[in-house]
Amino acid sequence: MDNFLDKIFFRSHNLDYISQNLKNITYQTPAYKIFEAINSYSENSEVRYVGGCIRKIVKKETVDDIDLATNLKPSEVCDALKKKEINFYETGIEHGTITAIIDEYKYEITSLRKDVITDGRHAKVEFSLDWKDDAARRDFSINSIYSDKEGNLFDPHNGKKDLEDGYIKFIGDAENRIKEDYLRILRYIRFFLNYSNHKHKPEIIKIIKRNIGGVSQLSSERLLDEFKKLTKSDGFLKLFNDKESLELIGIIFPQLKNLDNFKKLNSYSRDNLFKADFIFLLSLMIVDGTDNADYFFYKFNISKKDQKRLKLIDSFYKEKVNIKKFTEKNFNKIFYYDGWQAAVDIINFKLFTSNKVEKKLIKLIDFYKDKISPTMPINANVLMTKFNIPEGKILGNKLKMIEEMWVQNGFQISEKQIQKIVKS
Repeated sequence: MDNFLDKIFFRSHNLDYISQNLKNITYQTPAYKIFEAINSYSENSEVRYVGGCIRKIVKKETVDDIDLATNLKPSEVCDALKKKEINFYETGIEHGTITAIIDEYKYEITSLRKDVITDGRHAKVEFSLDWKDDAARRDFSINSIYSDKEGNLFDPHNGKKDLEDGYIKFIGDAENRIKEDYLRILRYIRFFLNYSNHKHKPEIIKIIKRNIGGVSQLSSERLLDEFKKLTKSDGFLKLFNDKESLELIGIIFPQLKNLDNFKKLNSYSRDNLFKADFIFLLSLMIVDGTDNADYFFYKFNISKKDQKRLKLIDSFYKEKVNIKKFTEKNFNKIFYYDGWQAAVDIINFKLFTSNKVEKKLIKLIDFYKDKISPTMPINANVLMTKFNIPEGKILGNKLKMIEEMWVQNGFQISEKQIQKIVKS
C-alpha cells in the first residue's frame, strides 16, 4: 500500500528539462549499469538518484558528482555490483556507502538509513527499506529529492518547489536537525547563499546562534571541507553582503580576520577569484602581518605542504612591503629558492589586496606563469677539476657565492665572474 501511495502522491512525472537531464545522466554515462545491477538484484530492489545532482539539475548547474540511494543493504550492494563485474570500494560501509567506479566515473551508493543515535558529530544509523525514513533524516528539503533513472521524482518534502521558490527549509524541527550534526549550520549558510531568494527567518538565526557552540565538537577537516565548498560556490561573494551569514562565519572561524577584503575587490580580483584555489583564498583571509596564520595552523589541521605555502606568503608580508620590492631581480630569488608557486602566490596576494591594479604586477606574474625553474650550470665537480679547489668548506662557500651571483643576474653568469669569485 505504501508503494502505491508513493506513486500517486510523491512522484511527479516530469516531461521537462529536469527529467531529460536525468535521463541524459543515465544513458550518456555508465550510470545505467548501476541501475541495471541493483534493480535486477531482487524483486523489490531499487536505486535512485538523490541530493546534489538533482538539486543542480533543477537549478541548471553543472553536475560534478552523482549520488545514489538504494533499499539494499551495503553487503547486498557489493554483491549486486560483483555480479555485474562493476568495480567498487567501501568508502564508508559503516554508514552504508559504497563507491562504484566505471571508466572515469565514480558513483556513491548509500543504503537507505534512519538515525538511531546522534551526538552532534556522528550518527549511529540503522538501515531501512523505507524511502520516507531516509528522506526524513536529511537536513534540508532541497536535499531530499530522489529520482529514478527516467527522471521521475520522489519528493516527499517538496524540495523541488522550495528550490524553485528560493526557500531553504530544514526537514522537521530545525533545532533537532542542527543538534544531530552541527555541521548543518555551515551547510545552511552555503545553501542559503546559493539558493535563497528571501531574508533569513529570525527564528532560524536565533536557533543557530543558540547552538553555534556545538561547532567546536566538529573535526577541523569537516569544517574546512564544508567552508571550501562555500568558497568555490557561486554564492560565495554574496556572503559579504549578508550580515547574518557573515557574522556566523566570523563566530565559527575567528581566524579569518580579513574577510572585509572581499567587500572591496578590484577588477583583477573579481576576474580571477574563482580561478584561485582554496589555499590561496585562505591566505587572503588569514595573513595580516601578525601571528594569526600560526594560530590558524594550530586550530586547523592542514597538510605540511599547504602550511609551507601559507607560511611563505605570511613571512613575505610580515615585513614592510611596497611596490618597489616587486622586481624581477627580487622575485628570481623567491622563484629559485622557494619555487614557482611561492612567487606567483606572493604577487597574486598583492594584486588581490590592492585598491589599485598595478600593471607592473600583472607583467611580473605573466613573466613567471610559464617559467620553468633553471638548473645552475656550475657544480662542485667543475670547481674541483677546473680550478683545483679541494672538497670542503671553501668549495661549499665558493659554490654558494656563484649560485647567488647567477640568481642575481637573472640566471646568467660569465666565465669572468666565476673566476673572480674563485680567486677571491
